Amino acid sequence: MHAYILAGVAVPVTAALYGLNGVLRRRAALRHRRALDRWAAVLADPYQAAAGRWWPGDAVQAAAARLVLDGLVTVNHRGNLIPAPAATDPARSPGHPLPEALLAALLRRSAPATLGGIVLRDTEFEAARRQFLKARPELLSVDEPVGPTRLVLYLVMAEMLFCVFGLMSARPDGDAEWTAAWAAWAGVIAQIFWFSGYDLARGAGWKGDADVVAATHHGSPHPALQALDVRDPEAFRRLRVSRLRTRRGRNRGRPRRRTPAESGAPQ
Repeated sequence: MHAYILAGVAVPVTAALYGLNGVLRRRAALRHRRALDRWAAVLADPYQAAAGRWWPGDAVQAAAARLVLDGLVTVNHRGNLIPAPAATDPARSPGHPLPEALLAALLRRSAPATLGGIVLRDTEFEAARRQFLKARPELLSVDEPVGPTRLVLYLVMAEMLFCVFGLMSARPDGDAEWTAAWAAWAGVIAQIFWFSGYDLARGAGWKGDADVVAATHHGSPHPALQALDVRDPEAFRRLRVSRLRTRRGRNRGRPRRRTPAESGAPQ
């Protein structure tokens, strides 16, 4: 087969393939930048940043610490959370959905409760926490740009085989034909390397999300936890005890009913 024909096939196809990689790379970079922008907005909220961490540095623990710091809740030596008189003052609202949901859960109860008990059994608080987490974008949700279909890839491979067999049977005559043959060989070799860079161009191997995960899981503690640890280490320790205690109290969070004997007993 004439070397000019082979070069006329291999070189334009190679140029088109690498042009496609460039378009895919730009689209992937745009998608990754948008994903990081979404995560930057999430990380601006320290409660969202702490939402994916392990206890005791998670967002629930931080919400309880904020209530204690603001004087809306106290915690005793047994880990029971007790709303302060100021807890019912609308002007003293925590100003964030998660601490507000935790404070509302405490106010609904008829007796002091532990943080672990609320997290485990309070369905309204759990619903409020899920609603809060809906504002968090899906972890690592970066769609890959749409690339060539499998049929197109098969056609590229068929074109490569066509060029290879044609070049092996070609008998170039003169410098011009040899130049065309070498250009065709260079195009085929470049197409082989194109396959290895195709997934990278689509963004399949993107690692920027790993930095975001590290920032959320291993970043600095929530400011409320840091402040409580410095200002009142004993309350900080009691909150940990409160999170560990999940058993219901004697009255199960309801006022105790006095028995007839107790009602008739002399005061």
